[in-house]
Amino acid sequence: MSLVAAIPVIGKVIDKLFPDANKAREARAELSKMLLNGELNELEQKAGVVKAEAQGESWLQRNWRPMVMLVFTALVVCCWMGWSAPNLTEAVELKLFSIIQMGIGGYIASRGLEKVVSTIKH
Repeated sequence: MSLVAAIPVIGKVIDKLFPDANKAREARAELSKMLLNGELNELEQKAGVVKAEAQGESWLQRNWRPMVMLVFTALVVCCWMGWSAPNLTEAVELKLFSIIQMGIGGYIASRGLEKVVSTIKH
């Protein structure tokens, strides 16, 4: 389902997320602005790439993103345990934390949205 075709479904999600009518109207306006700016098309293309990778034939193609996140998480754990390289700067450690936060946040948000959309569709 394309994002443009999913607009009615997304509207229902917005209504459930924002019981306040004014907040829901603001969220719909922001969604419309994103649609006009082409941001949603870009997100849809990126989602298509991730979906294609997840459905790929190769084990490595399907699992490289989770493996990268596990490696970054292992690096952070190593830093906490004092097993990091002596020349690893605080800036690099903070960058690792940011990458992990973004990856986990993206995973949680995408899984949550999947569940909400599938609930509304049924």
